Amino acid sequence: MQFDIITIFPKAFGYLEQSILGRALKSGKIKVKIHDLRKWTTDKHRTVDDRPYGGGPGMVMKVEPLHKAIKAIKKSKKVKVVLFSAKGEKFTQTKARQLQKYHQIILIAGRYEGVDERILKWVDVELSIGDYVLTGGELPAMVVIDAVGRLQSGVLGKRESALEESHRRPGWLEYPHYTRPEVFKGRRVPVALLSGDHRKIKIWRQHHARQRI
Repeated sequence: MQFDIITIFPKAFGYLEQSILGRALKSGKIKVKIHDLRKWTTDKHRTVDDRPYGGGPGMVMKVEPLHKAIKAIKKSKKVKVVLFSAKGEKFTQTKARQLQKYHQIILIAGRYEGVDERILKWVDVELSIGDYVLTGGELPAMVVIDAVGRLQSGVLGKRESALEESHRRPGWLEYPHYTRPEVFKGRRVPVALLSGDHRKIKIWRQHHARQRI
């Protein structure tokens, strides 16, 4: 799977080189390409934004460079173009699994007051990662890459790590985890987890996953 990010801050994505995602990138299990939107501008100032028609505060990202970027980057037939927007659909684990099916995902990291509405003709879905305001779409882009990328085959160490985690089953959250020491300041690890009985452990985990709803 390949992720393509359209941004005006191409140096903002260092997080993707770390930990599990970093290893997945090095091994080629996922690919991430970062594209500076200014590459598709035509003026000497490399302008990506302008004043909004009708007046108002802030600046709006121009439609021409965004359209050129999408057209140039779009390679796969099985591609999804995503724009991050406050009015977008809420990004959930279900959405992550839906996006997992695509070969290429193009992520538009907007800035300023937003983007020229006309670009929506070339956008497949608008997404929001929550009911709060961010300064741009770079963080949401990394959230989507993390959530979708980790679902790719071989990215996580064990297949069950992806299968058993929170939100895999509708209405369930992940069960509590414990590690050594067995007792800490009088608080003990549950007996069922120490039993070595896989059936008891499974029942305990399912029970406590449901309790967390």
